[in-house]
Amino acid sequence: MSLARRTFLGGAVAVALSRPLAARTIGGGGDRSQALRVLLGRGPVEPLAGGFRFGGNRYRGSYEILPDGRVINEVDFDDYLASVVPSEMTASWPLAALEAQAICSRGFILARSNPNRAYDVVPSELAQVYRGVESEHAASTAAVRATSGLVLRYARGFAQIEYSSCCGGYSESSADAWGAAPLPYLVAHPCPYCTASPNYRWSADLSGAHLAAVAGRIAPQIGTLQNVEMLDFDRSGRARSVELSGSVRSKRMSATRFRIDVGARLLPSLLVRRQQELPPTGTQAFAGLHIEGRGLGHGVGLCQWGARGYALAGGSAQEILSFYFVGTSIGRI
Repeated sequence: MSLARRTFLGGAVAVALSRPLAARTIGGGGDRSQALRVLLGRGPVEPLAGGFRFGGNRYRGSYEILPDGRVINEVDFDDYLASVVPSEMTASWPLAALEAQAICSRGFILARSNPNRAYDVVPSELAQVYRGVESEHAASTAAVRATSGLVLRYARGFAQIEYSSCCGGYSESSADAWGAAPLPYLVAHPCPYCTASPNYRWSADLSGAHLAAVAGRIAPQIGTLQNVEMLDFDRSGRARSVELSGSVRSKRMSATRFRIDVGARLLPSLLVRRQQELPPTGTQAFAGLHIEGRGLGHGVGLCQWGARGYALAGGSAQEILSFYFVGTSIGRI
């Protein structure tokens, strides 16, 4: 039995129904590994032995230039993940955490690939960060190889994969985060493992000028902005709506939309523990908002800092994934 099966499954593998990614394989003879098409963009391509260079980065696999000039990298799935995993998680973290990330990253792409497009995925934070050979690291590559072909499954299908940097001590329900149908394995529950994250606790001062500019774009009908209040906290403690109060009227909007418009780095998460208006300065009636909160990102699914903490406590990749994706199992593509 392979190392991967001993490490993750403790015996028999729950074999998944085969679903070839875009119905393609690469390699000859017995090599039946899946090929992934990554849209790199437009620009000159320099062929190299075993790959090519594009946009200053070296990539494995082959390339195709579409009629509109866009460059597609066709690459072995695990070679793709060897670049993605250390781009999404620090490669010096424990092996079990890297293995959990590799399994998540593999399932993330399977759910989002589309054989009817000219490409499966883009190489940015809109999907997963992919920078080619230069971002590879021996430890994360070992994690990818050890988990080759393994994905998270629920019932007879693939589990929906979500992950973020730090849940701030309480993971978020996918239904609460996005108003979607509840998924029994993406639920809100305490997480004691991510306390070492630099974003476990944070504070932010959002200036009145910045908030007024945001309100002017998204709710000009309210008049001059006079106050901002985060409301409707869900079971995880995250705000689900924000009220913008103006000189003419008030408007309540999605807190997720508000965070995007304000800036996801200026407002690290919606897990707000304290909020208060900043003291007035000069003639400015609304000086801004002071917020104290926890976590970085949406908090749904895998908490990456939590995976690190769980691994440091001796947890395996399977235990990590079972904790953050309740009721799922590890199987093969």
